[in-house]
Amino acid sequence: MRINRYMTHAVVLLVATILSAYSFSFRSSPSQGHINVQAANVGAAAADISLGRDSTIIKPLSIPTSALPKRTPILYEVAPGDTLDSVAKALNIPFREITWSNPGLRLPLKAGLVLHLPPVPGFAVVVQRGDTAAGLAVKYGVDPAAIVDFNRIRGQLVTGSTLVVPVDPKQGPDLSAGVPADPLAPGQLECPIQGAPIIQKFGATSFAVELPYAGYAHFHTGVDILAGYGTPMSAAAGGTVTAVGYADYFGIRVEITDSYGLVEIYAHMSAVGVAAGQQVQQGQKIGLVGSTGLSLGSHLHFQLEIGGIPTDPLPLIGC
Repeated sequence: MRINRYMTHAVVLLVATILSAYSFSFRSSPSQGHINVQAANVGAAAADISLGRDSTIIKPLSIPTSALPKRTPILYEVAPGDTLDSVAKALNIPFREITWSNPGLRLPLKAGLVLHLPPVPGFAVVVQRGDTAAGLAVKYGVDPAAIVDFNRIRGQLVTGSTLVVPVDPKQGPDLSAGVPADPLAPGQLECPIQGAPIIQKFGATSFAVELPYAGYAHFHTGVDILAGYGTPMSAAAGGTVTAVGYADYFGIRVEITDSYGLVEIYAHMSAVGVAAGQQVQQGQKIGLVGSTGLSLGSHLHFQLEIGGIPTDPLPLIGC
C-alpha cells in the first residue's frame, strides 16, 4: 500500500512538472518564431507626412546644404581716412553697390557717416513715406517679388526701415522700361569707343591746359580717349540722360545718370543723338566725337562723378 502511495505521488509530480514546463514554453518561446510588435501604419506616408513608432506625426525637415543668406542690411560707420575704395575692399562690396545703396553720397567720405550696405549682391534702400514694393521695383529696375520675398514683407512698408534687395550680378538692374540697363557688362563700364586708346588718365598732371582742382595746379578730372572727328560713341553704362547741351569747359556734352547712381559725362562732342529724360542701354549710340569746349583736337573726354565729385572711371572695358 505504501509503495502504491509513493507511485501515486510520483505520477502527480510528473504530470505537474510536464504541465508547468509546457506553460512556460508557451509564454516564452513561441513555436512560430518571434512576434514583431509595432504601431499600425508605421512608416506609412500620407502626402508629406509619416507616422512614427508611437503613432506621432513626423514631418520631414529640409536641411540646408549651404549657408542661408543674411537678410539684414550692413550699417557701416565711416572711420577717419576711409575712402569709397577702401570701404569696398574691406567689406568686399563693389563700390557701385555702395553708391546705389546711398543716394546723394558725397565725396570725400566724412567720418561718422553711416552707410547702408547690402549683405548680398544688390542694394539697400531706406523706405520713404509713400513708398510701395511696386514703386521701388520700377524705380530700381527689379522684380517686386524680390523685394517682398527677401524681406518677408507681410503688409505695408514701414517708413524709415531699410530693405535689402538682391540683384543677380550676372544680369544687373533693368531700366524702368523693362530692358537690361547693362546687357554687355553688368556692373561695369564699357569703353565708349571700342578699341580706342586712352591718351590721358585721371589725376594730377603737368599739362598746362588743365584747370586747377583739389589743391593741384592742373588736374585731369576724367580720361581722354583718342578718336577722329565724327566717330560714334556709345553709353558706358545704361541709365537716364539727365543733361544735354553746351557747358563751357566740356563743350557739347551728354550726362547720363546710370542705374547705380553714378553720373557719366561725355564731353567735346560734335553732335548729340539723345535727349534729356531718355533712357539708354549700355552700348547704345549717344553722339559723335568732336573738339568743342576746352579741347586741342578731336577726342572724347569721359568723366565719372559721384555726388558732383569727379572720380577715376577706370577700368573701361575695351579701351
